[in-house]
Amino acid sequence: MGFSATWLALREPADHAARDSALLLAAAQAAGPEPVIVDLGCGTGSTIRAFDAPLKQVARWRLVDNDASLLEQAAAGAKTGVTTHQLDLRDLHKLPLDGASLVTASALLDLCARDWVTSLADHLARHALPFYAALNYDGTMRWSPVDPADADVTLAFNQHQRGDKGFGPALGPDAAEAIAEIFAAAGFRVLQADSPWQLGPSAAALQRELLAGIAGAATEAGEAKAASWQGRRIAQLAQAQCRIGHRDLLALPPDIELRTA
Repeated sequence: MGFSATWLALREPADHAARDSALLLAAAQAAGPEPVIVDLGCGTGSTIRAFDAPLKQVARWRLVDNDASLLEQAAAGAKTGVTTHQLDLRDLHKLPLDGASLVTASALLDLCARDWVTSLADHLARHALPFYAALNYDGTMRWSPVDPADADVTLAFNQHQRGDKGFGPALGPDAAEAIAEIFAAAGFRVLQADSPWQLGPSAAALQRELLAGIAGAATEAGEAKAASWQGRRIAQLAQAQCRIGHRDLLALPPDIELRTA
């Protein structure tokens, strides 16, 4: 599993706009007065930038990824002190959790298997660490104008998303619901909020790449109409709108209470 820096840069504005601001603030509060944050699958550091505003104090970041090039870019672009850790996320016992106060992940867990997420929840519960997971795909895609093949392409894409992305059979479109269940079963108090991508003509470049990815995956899953669907959608980019469903999650250990307004 890996993503190019170009794709990550293209999607970052949509990711930042989609994150639920209240849950992001709650995650920043959960990190405590001297935040030490471990970011899983950090990419180029988008999560650090998302926390720029809600964190009222300087945080120390431990960036974890299996891609040395992405880690280098993330560290170079950070405004605060970071350490980088090139690790295979499947080996949870190597995660740099000692002294941490929050663990984060963005657009990651829908690519992971239920067993891996369960192991992660149990591992974080043993360390009594809060966990903020943003942009977990919920299986919904809505397009305007409507196309007759929308439902079939979405169904095929969701089938493809359940394939092995490096962690075993992925949660894919079941991620948002499954993650909440898993962390609640591990003893966390779970807070959730919707965080959909809302893409219009101004995001035509992102829509174009998204359409290519969706159509390619749907074709691999056996949907014969996906390529023609992609062509019609690209022809409509000047007026196209789409909503890609995600949900954010904040899982809090029993001993962490957030301040109320």
